[in-house]
Amino acid sequence: MGFAEFVVLLGLAALYGALLPAAWRAWALMLGSALAVYWLQPLLVVRWLDYSLPTAMLALTVGGWWLTKPHDARRFTRSDGAALALIVAVIVGLALARYVEFPAPLRFTSRPPELVGVVGALALGWGIAWASGRLAPRRAVGLGLLLVIGLLVVLQTPPLAEAAAALLRAQAGQNPALASPLDLRWLGFSYVAFRLIHTLRDRQTGILPDLSLRDYVTFVVFAPAFTAGPIDRAERFQSDLAALPALRLWDAERVTGALERIGVGLFKKFVIADSLALFALSPQNADQALNGAALWVMLYAYGLRLFFDFSGYTDIAIGLGRLLGVTLPENFNRPYLRANLTAFWQAWHMSLTNWVRFYLFSPLSRALLKRDPKPPNALIMFVCHLSTMALIGVWHGVTLPFLLWGVWHGLGLWIHKLWSDRTRAWYLRLKQQPRRLQAWTVAAWLLTFHFVMLGWVWFTLPDVEQALRVFGRLMGG
Repeated sequence: MGFAEFVVLLGLAALYGALLPAAWRAWALMLGSALAVYWLQPLLVVRWLDYSLPTAMLALTVGGWWLTKPHDARRFTRSDGAALALIVAVIVGLALARYVEFPAPLRFTSRPPELVGVVGALALGWGIAWASGRLAPRRAVGLGLLLVIGLLVVLQTPPLAEAAAALLRAQAGQNPALASPLDLRWLGFSYVAFRLIHTLRDRQTGILPDLSLRDYVTFVVFAPAFTAGPIDRAERFQSDLAALPALRLWDAERVTGALERIGVGLFKKFVIADSLALFALSPQNADQALNGAALWVMLYAYGLRLFFDFSGYTDIAIGLGRLLGVTLPENFNRPYLRANLTAFWQAWHMSLTNWVRFYLFSPLSRALLKRDPKPPNALIMFVCHLSTMALIGVWHGVTLPFLLWGVWHGLGLWIHKLWSDRTRAWYLRLKQQPRRLQAWTVAAWLLTFHFVMLGWVWFTLPDVEQALRVFGRLMGG
């Protein structure tokens, strides 16, 4: 999402707060977010794909809502029917761009497929939803989870994404030999997948509140958080939507705080991060560095650029959310100032860390603790930390460097856990000596900071051999 898109969203948020009747706010959020799924999707070289992928995302979202409905409550209320009609109207209305030349500001997609094909696909989707209703609820939800996870794996695995792109090219009458993983840039899907998995899994465990179709769609594709988070929870998001009609959106404190947050985010993202990007570590810059000192400067620049870019976007998303009446969760809390790796991950991309802790780390640790005989605690922590961080790594891309980045942090967290368990009494004594404690804190911060920085080598360099060369040069080799 570029600067122009942020400006447009800010203008729409101002109109939303100033002109829209309170009773229409939740409906406007759903409709605007559904349109943003198309508007933010970049143009793709495969014919019709920049229309088909957003359409598939809305269809998956409606399907996710249907599967999360309690089996004895699978009926459309008047509100659900109106929401479904609006979504179908968006899908079919934008398909008319094939026949009508819309002005540039109203052009949400390139030339869509034939309208009959769109209607046929919608009918097929309805048939699949009807068939899923005939299955046992747990089986239907399980199949939904497998579908979402399967799509995520394909998109994040370059060979699989390239094979899928070749198939789509062939079906569109284009040369499959030119296929590339970049053909499948499905904007926002990795975050949408986490929200879908969250709601489907919570339905399995019985803790998901009953959501209307309008609220569910808005939660999954909420425009400010659509492309890069934060990853919210459905029950918290629903409470904000319920409070919208009575909320004073043009309260001076709310508007001032939101605009200040947006301004800070824009400065972080488009001034600091974009400036650092000019000399940050990259596959191209790494081979041009004259010496190890230059590589260290590039590495520091990359780590800082990543923080300012990502936290800047989060600031903008939170600010826009506040203008719209939604309080998105915080995602960063000065992570580079933390004195140990556990504290770093409690402050970096917090919504992702909390999601993975809730849906992987905690269930896995509980399952291992219940085994008979119970494995040693050190082994349980090793498996849980390594699994959790490996998942976070391959979520960014199913490649060896991303996996190694996850393993790097998993091992670091495990070692810190062992250290903290064995030095707890020593640390309590250290707290009685302020100067030694201060010196130790500074040393621990330096160690943590550089451990994280060195980890970014795996993250930014797509070739393991090049990453190892960079490590060698950073260490004076």
